[in-house]
Amino acid sequence: MPSIEELYALEILDSRGRPTVQATCTLGSGASGTASVPSGASTGHAEARELRDGDRRRYGGLGCRHAVANVNGAIRSALTSRKIADQAELDLCLCELDGTPGKGRLGANAILAVSLAFARAVSQERATPLFAYFASLLGTTPQLPQLTVNLFSGGKHAGGQVSIQDILVVPCSAQSVDQALAMVYAVYQAAAAISLEKYGMRALTADEGGLAPPFLDVDAMLYDAVAAIERAGLRPGTDVALAVDVASSHFYVDSNYLLDHARLASHGMIARILTWLDRYPIVSIEDGLAEEDWGAWPDLNTVLQGRALTLGDDFLCTNPGRIRRAVELRAANALLLKVNQVGTLTEAADACRLARAAGWAVVVSARSGETEDNWLADLATGWAGDFIKVGSITQSERLATYNRLLEIVARYDLPFAGGQYEHR
Repeated sequence: MPSIEELYALEILDSRGRPTVQATCTLGSGASGTASVPSGASTGHAEARELRDGDRRRYGGLGCRHAVANVNGAIRSALTSRKIADQAELDLCLCELDGTPGKGRLGANAILAVSLAFARAVSQERATPLFAYFASLLGTTPQLPQLTVNLFSGGKHAGGQVSIQDILVVPCSAQSVDQALAMVYAVYQAAAAISLEKYGMRALTADEGGLAPPFLDVDAMLYDAVAAIERAGLRPGTDVALAVDVASSHFYVDSNYLLDHARLASHGMIARILTWLDRYPIVSIEDGLAEEDWGAWPDLNTVLQGRALTLGDDFLCTNPGRIRRAVELRAANALLLKVNQVGTLTEAADACRLARAAGWAVVVSARSGETEDNWLADLATGWAGDFIKVGSITQSERLATYNRLLEIVARYDLPFAGGQYEHR
């Protein structure tokens, strides 16, 4: 039974230059783990709450000194020299210490940093790879996930030049992580060339590394994605398919969707999504409807069945309560799992367990504000994610995770989840 000997945190910067929290946990055995937490731009109302300082004179109010102080103060005092039976006991202690439903008192960023640092420390103490430790929390057999990689960005990730958030490529014919990355590289370079030719735009990137030309509308964005696949010498829908992060909540106003200069009711939004599926090789629709448009989500899931995943991000917020409700209503069939949406590894594991019990696919996801920490690769592998969603292949905070996947491939003989979601 491990005991925590030392615990401390500091404020570091994420990929957008905004503060976040890094924590280090040292056990009585001397084993130590350090972890940092990401932060999202597109956030759901049901997410666990980050603690920000609110001082507009420093980082526009986004500082994390109070969250860091909570780790170095209240959390350290409660946990130092205490024997912890397992990850579940640690995370329960953190939740009880906070005492609020959304972790707003101590901060979800402070709590998750400690949860992850403890996991790394125990993994080191056991002399086991981090993905194996994560697998032990769920009883899963590790598996390398298929990739979904950001190609084009809009919405909150790119200044809103087009309403929807991201178009991602899915190298569905790839038989390995290495082959998948090589295919994505070819498509990305083709997309950069198209962006220069059509829009006169150099390869300037959005929050997650995606290209962000001034598309006229969503169809232009999708059309250019297919053109990039073809220019790369690959077959759309057979070699490389598309996934669409709609992020509908961000253009949902007065019970209508303001998309491409049109005002659509829920059934109109569903119809628009169906036109995309008819025209383009799409295998996943993420947040196709707004997070509180509960009445229409079952209809969306019904029409997408057998054609594309109905993937919930802001809609579900990795929140067990929302997942249970969605399962009961048959409102989705895939979970976008973001650990910082719920705040601890144990709660994220509960969310994953619920999704799997319902027969859903699981996509393990990064956030738009990431760090060079690569624990997400181990989490997606340990929890046998069907997909991993990291961002593009151009920025070091994204590449750190892809490179960790390549390291896992080189060192361990694990199955790969690729090839199962070819466009139908």
